[in-house]
Amino acid sequence: MTEVPVGGGVVAGVAVSGAPVAVRAVAAGHEPFEAVVAAHGATVLRVCRAVVGPDAADDAWSETFLAALRAYPALPAGSDVRAWLVTIAHRKAVDQHRAAARRPAPTAELPERAGGELLGDWRADLWEAVGELPAKQRRCVAYHHLGGLPYAEVAALVGGSEAAARRAAADGVRALRRAWGDGGDSGDRNDRVHGDQRSEREEQR
Repeated sequence: MTEVPVGGGVVAGVAVSGAPVAVRAVAAGHEPFEAVVAAHGATVLRVCRAVVGPDAADDAWSETFLAALRAYPALPAGSDVRAWLVTIAHRKAVDQHRAAARRPAPTAELPERAGGELLGDWRADLWEAVGELPAKQRRCVAYHHLGGLPYAEVAALVGGSEAAARRAAADGVRALRRAWGDGGDSGDRNDRVHGDQRSEREEQR
């Protein structure tokens, strides 16, 4: 799994501390970019993993923060930084899907699981279940339940109405619960699903 640097001042191999872009960001009244990575890096990685899959998530994460680093000084004061990062991650995920569609699919070997996850590991099983969702459901679940975007902003990213985004996310969560509850210790597994109780309350609204 991609490590989220806290004190090293490096994002995806690019020096941050003292770099001109970082100096401009601080001059514009923003907090240091290292703090942004530390606060939101894990959330963005979860979104990337849900949307592009575990094997491509690290690249999408790095590309997201490289793009964010360049654009950070121009971000208006008071902006929702997490929502801004999730929007960038969405664009990078779309770029990755387009690039993957142009590449021939390898057949000789199966890819290794990212993050050191093993077959049978609950996290590997969860990401596999997320990856099997239809594309719109997967993105709506990722952007709302993992990225924290309101449904209106999710709809702006994936297309369609706010109600359609809400319905797609709810359908995706229900499908995950069905898959996640089959076999094994379903009680323990359901406790691990991020945002499970929150999504239940939101579906009832």
